[in-house]
Amino acid sequence: MKPEKTLLLSQSDVASLLAMDAAIAAVEAAFAAHGRGEAAMPPKVYLGLPAHDGDLRAMPAYVDGAAGVKWVNSHPKNPARFGLPCVRGLYILSDPATASPLAVMDATRLTGVRTGAAAAIASKHLARPNPRTLGLVGCGVQARFLLDAHRAVYGDQLEVLTADVSREASEQLAAEARGRAVSVEEASGCDIVCASTTARAPVVQRAWVRPGAHINAMGADAPGKQELEPQILLDARVIIDDWAQATESGEVNVPLHEGALHREHIQGTLGEVVAGKLTGRGDAAITVFDSTGLAIQDVALARVLYAAARSKGAGTAFDFFS
Repeated sequence: MKPEKTLLLSQSDVASLLAMDAAIAAVEAAFAAHGRGEAAMPPKVYLGLPAHDGDLRAMPAYVDGAAGVKWVNSHPKNPARFGLPCVRGLYILSDPATASPLAVMDATRLTGVRTGAAAAIASKHLARPNPRTLGLVGCGVQARFLLDAHRAVYGDQLEVLTADVSREASEQLAAEARGRAVSVEEASGCDIVCASTTARAPVVQRAWVRPGAHINAMGADAPGKQELEPQILLDARVIIDDWAQATESGEVNVPLHEGALHREHIQGTLGEVVAGKLTGRGDAAITVFDSTGLAIQDVALARVLYAAARSKGAGTAFDFFS
């Protein structure tokens, strides 16, 4: 059997094909499969590049008949040094039966969308009903996807408060979101708080977090990164995305290694919550979702993108093996 040509999908292709509501549905289904033990996901591989102040990561996964791998970077100094994004990526979607490459696509926007979707799914399952305020701590590119995803779940009912070390960045996002630029303290007091910074020391303090809050800790995705004061975790019901990844590179990684937090305090994974195997919020005063970003999220969206591109005739066909 002659393999089909590989479909090449640019960032503009991905942007035109991927709607947030569809992304949330796909990612939620992937979390549920993960919670039921129906997905294959080897640990994320890090290639540290200290001479270049960054790293590269390989993220393979198989779920629901789709297989692929993401090759993505994190170079926080890219914007200042080269005028390039901190994060860019490529995704290779393969036919699991033949290993033929079905598509090679931009994973930069895919990463932003699936990360935003994961936070909104966590809020849906862990936040109290009818939240009124959304605090965005960190106002970079990822914050836009977090905002879009929460609006896909909650509509326009959320008042948006933005905070960043750059007042300009905070005010710009506030203007886009029709919200208010405030202090980190005020943003941390919202019903839902999304932290998406590159911090290696806590930026959200326990005293600022109100009873009833849900926090999505999205920024800690490598060893040594940390956004929340550890006392927040000690006082909260803590849900992670994956045990292997979170304990080594998530929000819990620093307090675990320093002995301030113990594994027994972590309740379980978001996949278990979505699959109905674990209680979500319960009677907890505060909930925290610790997100490191899972390869199952990427393959779920890559599959949706490929199907959409095929149905709409989008992308460019390319024969790698002619």
